[in-house]
Amino acid sequence: MKRIIIPLPSYGFDPTEVAIPWKLIVKAGHLPVFATPRGETAEADRLMLTGDRLGILKPLLRARFDAVAAYAELLEDSAFQSPIPYSAIQSSDYDGILLAGGHDKGVVEYLESAELQRIVSQFFVDQKPVGAICHGVVLAARSLNADTGASVLRGYKTTALLKQQELLAYNLTRLWLKDYYLTYPGLAVQDEVSATLACKEDFMEGPAPLLRDDMAHLQRGYALRDRHYVSARWPGDAYSFSLAFMKMLAEHVN
Repeated sequence: MKRIIIPLPSYGFDPTEVAIPWKLIVKAGHLPVFATPRGETAEADRLMLTGDRLGILKPLLRARFDAVAAYAELLEDSAFQSPIPYSAIQSSDYDGILLAGGHDKGVVEYLESAELQRIVSQFFVDQKPVGAICHGVVLAARSLNADTGASVLRGYKTTALLKQQELLAYNLTRLWLKDYYLTYPGLAVQDEVSATLACKEDFMEGPAPLLRDDMAHLQRGYALRDRHYVSARWPGDAYSFSLAFMKMLAEHVN
């Protein structure tokens, strides 16, 4: 059994990118531990769960039924109901860390947390399994190696939410949702992450993200592994990402 720390913002995380990995991790016999800024129970992005205000785009943009069902199960989980504060996270207590995403403005406290950035950096220094999906890669990219002052992702290959995906969702909904799909208007996830890498070729876009994956259609997803680090782009990669992360856990020797 491996202990996995899953830090979350107080509000706004993507339900698919948390509930699907959580469910698969638990099924595999591992122990997830959740953390939030002040130890309060987190809440997912409600719009992603309900599809409210998405109109005819609801089937395309909201969380899929399997993720909504998994989130309902997650809400009943005692570990999810009783998270620890960021300040209580000690990397030595865990075998891996999972960084989920979310684009609602509520994730800013998570992405900009100096405590989390320090913790993520330590996982890289210790070469423990790190999984990051979508905006979770931004948190990794902002985490600096204390010795070099560079991002911990420098020298690694990674993927993240693609600029084309981010702008497509924004342009489809901006007339009524304004900049809901842009966590940082004017700064795309792909651009920020790419700027921290050793070279632009280290950012991998993967195959066209057209359909969401599941256990029967893993070929639809994309997860990129580089040593003890695995990354993915969007909720449509959640199953592939989760399996790649668990494979790293199984191979990791303390």
